[in-house]
Amino acid sequence: MVNKQTDYVAWVAVVQELDDAVEHLQALVRKMSEEADFGEVEFRIGLGHVYAHLNRAWHQRDTTEEEQAVFTADQFQAWSRWPTDLAPVG
Repeated sequence: MVNKQTDYVAWVAVVQELDDAVEHLQALVRKMSEEADFGEVEFRIGLGHVYAHLNRAWHQRDTTEEEQAVFTADQFQAWSRWPTDLAPVG
C-alpha cells in the first residue's frame, strides 16, 4: 500500500480516486432521487464511472511516485479495469 510519508504523490493519487468515487456516487444517488425518468442506461453509466475510480484506486495502491509521474494512457486504461485480485466480501 502506498505510504503518505514515502510516496506522497502516489498516495494522493489513490486518495483522489476515492474522493472522486464518493463525489460521483453521491451525484448518482441524487440524480436517481430527483429524476423521475432515471433509467438503467443512466444507472449503468453512473455506476460504471464510480467503479472506474474505485478500480484505479485499487490498482494504484502499490505504485510509486516515479510510476505515477510516467503512466501512459494504456496504463490508465489497465488501472480502470475490474480487479482480478480483489474478492467481494459479504
